[in-house]
Amino acid sequence: MGKGPGLYTDIGKKARDLLYKDYQADHKFTLTTYTSNGVAITSTGTKKGELLLADISTELKNKNITTNVKLFATVTVDEPAPGLKTIFSFIAPDQRSGKVELQYQHEYAGISTSIGLTANPLVNFSGVVGNNSVTVGTDLSFDTASGNFTKLNAGLNFTHSDLIASLTLNDKGDTLNASYYHIVSPLTNTAVGAELSHSFSSNENTLTIGTQHALDPLTTVKARLNNYGRASALIQHEWRPKSLITISGEVDTGAIEKSAKVGLALALKP
Repeated sequence: MGKGPGLYTDIGKKARDLLYKDYQADHKFTLTTYTSNGVAITSTGTKKGELLLADISTELKNKNITTNVKLFATVTVDEPAPGLKTIFSFIAPDQRSGKVELQYQHEYAGISTSIGLTANPLVNFSGVVGNNSVTVGTDLSFDTASGNFTKLNAGLNFTHSDLIASLTLNDKGDTLNASYYHIVSPLTNTAVGAELSHSFSSNENTLTIGTQHALDPLTTVKARLNNYGRASALIQHEWRPKSLITISGEVDTGAIEKSAKVGLALALKP
């Protein structure tokens, strides 16, 4: 749905995507092909140091039902009723991994709740209320086996034309995150963002600032820097529709003599 407060995961998402999305120090290759009956097959290979990881997933869409199968399977029924989405997932062969999730989005509210398909399930609930300008919400997880809350988060989001400010309290009140996202130029997709995280238990602060800019409609550059001196940058080019190549790098400015980390991601779609 285009309007409304969205879901709890949308709080601070613009700043998180600007500062962290697509940055990586590994080498990743993704290839997606389609069969004649519309099944999408995606093969992914990732090289982490000397370790090589690979997986294959399939996706089948039939009207408003989407089925994803990997080592785990996810079945999504999109809008069986207006604003409602149903998600069923499990990891084979672990029968205890089954989970049912319901998402509901309204003009002034967004709710997501899930429950594990076990005798003593983990129950998750997140909800937001508000509008396109101000959103407040909470994110909870309750372990019925122990009778304890495993997650207690709360968040506030403020949106005004070209800027978004967010404040979240995570880790059962131990971590406070404040983020800021500002669109400088919509024509060139230029934006700046920042995130300040404070841990009450360790009394440590982490400040990350970043920016992005489109060199042309198919090429985007991003850069970020935190208060510990770690600087990162990436360039992403869409060399054909939905096919992307991303080169990213990271260097510790406090130990410049150490070799920089370089990541490469290639995603191919027909």
